[in-house]
Amino acid sequence: MAANRGREQAFVAMVTSAARGLERLGANKLALWAAVAAAAVVAISGGVIGTYRYLDNYWLYRGFAPPKDPAFVSTKGRLVHIDVRSPALGGRREAVYVYLPPGYDAQPAKRYPVVYLLHGFPGVPVTYFRAGRLGVVEDIMVAKKRISPVILVAPYGSTGAFTDKEWANGVRPHEAWETYFAHDVVHAIDSRYRTIRSGWARALVGLSEGGYGALNIGLHHPGEFHVLESWSGYERADDIDSIFGKHEAVLRRNSPAVTLAAAASKLRATHTFVWFYSGSVDKGLLPQNREFAAALTRLHISSHYDVVRGGHDWALWRGQAAKALYAACKHLVPFSHV
Repeated sequence: MAANRGREQAFVAMVTSAARGLERLGANKLALWAAVAAAAVVAISGGVIGTYRYLDNYWLYRGFAPPKDPAFVSTKGRLVHIDVRSPALGGRREAVYVYLPPGYDAQPAKRYPVVYLLHGFPGVPVTYFRAGRLGVVEDIMVAKKRISPVILVAPYGSTGAFTDKEWANGVRPHEAWETYFAHDVVHAIDSRYRTIRSGWARALVGLSEGGYGALNIGLHHPGEFHVLESWSGYERADDIDSIFGKHEAVLRRNSPAVTLAAAASKLRATHTFVWFYSGSVDKGLLPQNREFAAALTRLHISSHYDVVRGGHDWALWRGQAAKALYAACKHLVPFSHV
């Protein structure tokens, strides 16, 4: 009985935590709300253990089948997990997932560009390789010779899946999440793997909150990342007291819509390329992104913006993953190297 009560309490806590996290995201997350509601029905009819398994599988794969390479892919990459200790976070250790591309182990003298992937909220980094199947996408595109191999890196950017940090340097001690990524993670990856240790060989990609983070960090560190990609992101900092402390100057410094003009000359000098898109029904974010696209054009910064049919969910991000990876690799690796 005690074990069952413990499972029930864990289930209630998980659903409650999910609800609180999703409240901030609004109507575009109706699909995940539906999954939580369905899980409640399963809990009543099938018990807590079955419900936990259902929710766990949905959380891992967002309703999609587990990723699998097609038969024609003969050489595959592999996903590894490391921990990075961060002075910027007061010595905290954070999980980082690294996808070593096809051929990495067989070519010990070769160095590779890196595509960094920032997750959204709520979220965890490994979802890029489960629901987003980025590893399979790279395997397929390398096998078809559409891209050259790149290392994919997805760091954890929070203290928990339902804890919001915005990939920003917060006002509280040991909450420098931007510095953790831009310095600690990049340094760790360059130290442990055969990367090309130059900004022109790095892309910074993110979805939703991670898309905001990619733009924000990229503008704060012009030249450190040659490609910036935002999938359904935004350009004005959310006024979150625990992160920005309701300080107008901090909010402005962390709003790419505001800081773009000051960073423009360095972005042009380093030939930074900005690639981003919004879902067609993502009404809350469309105006910001359209204004940002217009500002990039006005400031003569190389960019490409699309409005893609869809919402604010993994159906859209998964569907656009190959196009997004191709866009990043096209600007990191000359076609003559493919």
